[in-house]
Amino acid sequence: MKKPQKTSAVAAIKPAKKGKTLITDERISKAVAKPQTPKAPTKQAAFRAVLEMVQHGKSRAVAQANSALIETYWKVGAYLSQRVADAAWGKGVVEELADWLASHVGGRGFSAANLWRMRQFYEAYSATPILSSLMRELNWTQLCILMAQCRTPQEHLFYGKATVQNRWSVRELESQIRRGAYERTELATRKLPKSVKSLPQKVAGVFKDSYLIDFADLQAPFRESDLQASLVTNLRRFLLELGSGFTFVGEKVRLQVGKRDFELDLLFYHRDLRCMVAFELKTGHFEPEHLGQLSFYLEALDRDYRRPHENPTIGVLLCPRKDDEVVEYALSRTLSPALVAEYETKLVPRDLLRQKLQEWSHLLGEETGLMAQEVMDA
Repeated sequence: MKKPQKTSAVAAIKPAKKGKTLITDERISKAVAKPQTPKAPTKQAAFRAVLEMVQHGKSRAVAQANSALIETYWKVGAYLSQRVADAAWGKGVVEELADWLASHVGGRGFSAANLWRMRQFYEAYSATPILSSLMRELNWTQLCILMAQCRTPQEHLFYGKATVQNRWSVRELESQIRRGAYERTELATRKLPKSVKSLPQKVAGVFKDSYLIDFADLQAPFRESDLQASLVTNLRRFLLELGSGFTFVGEKVRLQVGKRDFELDLLFYHRDLRCMVAFELKTGHFEPEHLGQLSFYLEALDRDYRRPHENPTIGVLLCPRKDDEVVEYALSRTLSPALVAEYETKLVPRDLLRQKLQEWSHLLGEETGLMAQEVMDA
C-alpha cells in the first residue's frame, strides 16, 4: 500500500473499511476552517441574525447586572469584615442590620445568613488579586457553592476558571465538584513524566489521573470493543469528562505503516494544545508492554499525519487499574509523550481523592510552596 503523504493532518475522518476510520485531509480542513458567511442569506437566516443580536444584548445586560451585584456584595462584605474585626459588631448587630435592610430594600438578598456569606466572600478572595478578579465573573449562587465546598485557593481557582471558560451552570459546577475534577486533574499534573513536561505545549492541567465514565452502560466482563463503542455512543458526556478543548476525530483509526494496517482506538484533537491526542483502551491492569504499542501509534501519527504548525501528538493509555510505581518505572525512560490514566465506572469519594493528592504532594515535597506558587502564576 502507498504510504500517506507527510502533509496529511488529522482533524476529520471518512469511512474506510467497515468499522474503521481513515485519516484524511478533506474533512479535517472543514472541521478546522471557520464557517463562511453566506453570500445571499435567506429571510430565515436574516431573522436568526437579528435574534442573535437581541440575545447577545440581553446576555450583556445580565452580565453587567450580575457584575454590579457582586461588586455590591464585595463592598458590603469588606465593610462587615472590618466592623467585626474591630469587635464593634457581632451576630446580634448583623441580624439587626438584616432586619433593617429588609424594611428598606426588601427581598431576601440581605438576610443575616447572606450578609455573613458576603463577609466570607471578601475574606476568602481579598488577599489574592487573581481570585478576587476571577470570582467577580461568577454569579452569587456559584460563589456560594465554591465557598462551601472548596478548601484551598488553588481549588477555588480551578473551578472558578473552569466555570467561566466552559460556562458551567450551577448544576454542572456542582457535578464537577462532586466528581472530583480538581483532584483528578491535579493528580495527573503531579505525575507528568519528563517526556510530557518537555513538550512545547503546556500540558499541565489538561489531563486527569482517572476518568469517570459512570455513564457507560457496561456489564462486566466486557471487551475493549464494548468499551470503545460505549464511549462513542456517549461521546458528548465523554467529551465533557475529558474537559474543554477536545474535538473528536474518529474511532478505529487506520494507520498505514509499510505494507501493514494498524488500528488506533480513539483519536481526538486538542485545540488549545494544537496537537492530536491518541487514546488506547485496555480492559486489564496496566502492563509495561502496553506503552510500546501506544508509542508506535504516536510515531506513526507524528511522521505521517502531523502538520508542520502542530505540536507533537500525546498518547493516553486508559485502563481500569494501574500501579503508580510500575507506571513511573515504565515511563521513566520512554521518549514518547504518553500518559497512563484509569477509568472509573463508579463515583470515587472526594475524600479518597483528596487523600491521594495529599500523599503525592507530600511525596514530591511541594504541598504548600507549589500550590501557593500556582495560584500566583495563574
